[in-house]
Amino acid sequence: MTLYQPEPVEISTRIRPGEWTEASLEELVTTYRAKILAMGAAVAEVVTEVVRNDDGSVAVSVAWNRGDYADEPGAGDPAATESTTGPATL
Repeated sequence: MTLYQPEPVEISTRIRPGEWTEASLEELVTTYRAKILAMGAAVAEVVTEVVRNDDGSVAVSVAWNRGDYADEPGAGDPAATESTTGPATL
């Protein structure tokens, strides 16, 4: 039996302008990544995206890309690496 997993596990949020700082944003991303890794994700399976909007808001998403089938060997896509939109510090 094959367990089909088409959607990644994701933790995400949007933060309004003025409600975040670079330090709080970095802490939030670190916390989200730690939660996904604690679920069993390999570092190469974790995809991080930070989108800074023109209005000063920010959208943060940390996802575990498990691949197409969760119970197959190598189900996580090893080519999926961390990507960040924004400054290189995150």
